[in-house]
Amino acid sequence: MPRFEIEITRTAEKQLKALARADQERLAAAILRLANDPRPRGCRKLSGYDDAFRIRIGKFRVIYSVSDAKLIILILKIGHRREVNR
Repeated sequence: MPRFEIEITRTAEKQLKALARADQERLAAAILRLANDPRPRGCRKLSGYDDAFRIRIGKFRVIYSVSDAKLIILILKIGHRREVNR
C-alpha cells in the first residue's frame, strides 16, 4: 500500500499547539500513523462530505480529508470532542 503525504492546515496547526504537550505528542503520533493507514479501524466518514473523516484520540478528535488520487491527507481540524464539530 502506498504511503500518503500528510499536510496540516494553519488552523489545525494552531489548534494542536494550543494543547498540553502530552496531548500534542499523542495526537501527532496518531496523525503520523494515518500516512500508512488513512482509514484506520474506528474512523468515521463525515456525512455531507465526499472525502472527510474523523478519528478519535481519547477526548480529542482529528478531522481530515483523504485524496486517494494524489496520496495526500489534509488535516483540517483538531480539538476537544465537544468543540471540533462546531
